[in-house]
Amino acid sequence: MSQKLSDAEILESWQVNAKPWINAIDNKEIESRQLVTNQAIVDAIINIKPHSVLDIGCGEGWLAASLIEKGIDVFGIDGVPHLIEKARKIKNGEFAICTYEELSSYKFNRKFDCMVCNFSLIGKESTERVIASAKTLLKPGGRFIIQTLHPVIACSDMPYEDGWREGSWAGFSKDFTKPAPWYFRTLESWLRLFSDNELQIKHIAEPINPKTKKPASIVFEVSKSIYAPLLHES
Repeated sequence: MSQKLSDAEILESWQVNAKPWINAIDNKEIESRQLVTNQAIVDAIINIKPHSVLDIGCGEGWLAASLIEKGIDVFGIDGVPHLIEKARKIKNGEFAICTYEELSSYKFNRKFDCMVCNFSLIGKESTERVIASAKTLLKPGGRFIIQTLHPVIACSDMPYEDGWREGSWAGFSKDFTKPAPWYFRTLESWLRLFSDNELQIKHIAEPINPKTKKPASIVFEVSKSIYAPLLHES
């Protein structure tokens, strides 16, 4: 494995590309997000009617802002200070600089109805740490919602097996540099990761891009307990 293909390199890339990323989000430059995936993650969260959400890898805060507008209490964390600086301009949200490695020891002083990772789980060990944290950060019956690249589509012509892959900013502006590597997981690997952490699959969605007619992503909804009740049944 190349030395640069690691979780550390992912964070370094985002440190470098925080400003162009903010510009891309502000200017709505990512077509798939506008067509499909933004609404897909918002709908997935709204459907479970949470009072509180922990947005892990919140970035500049667009998702947090959308949820706050709907009356949801949002706490966002990210390891990139420049992104958190932007997120903190959102009214009524709470945001903190916290890497995935620091997540298990961060003093939240509360548990959440819902944890969400929207295209923010692209590493290996970091992803495993975040998944494991659901045991302590979710309330009983809480949900963890993850939107990520669809394994079948993202695999492309590469072998369908877990492993590190080179990153790319193809389709983005020339302001982006130093693309982050990412760790590819098969569908089986994702399901095993949930099972190993005692997380029960509640629902899987495959949002379809209306232009390509192919999945734009995959959305997992998992619960920390197989016997947990649905949130806010009353």
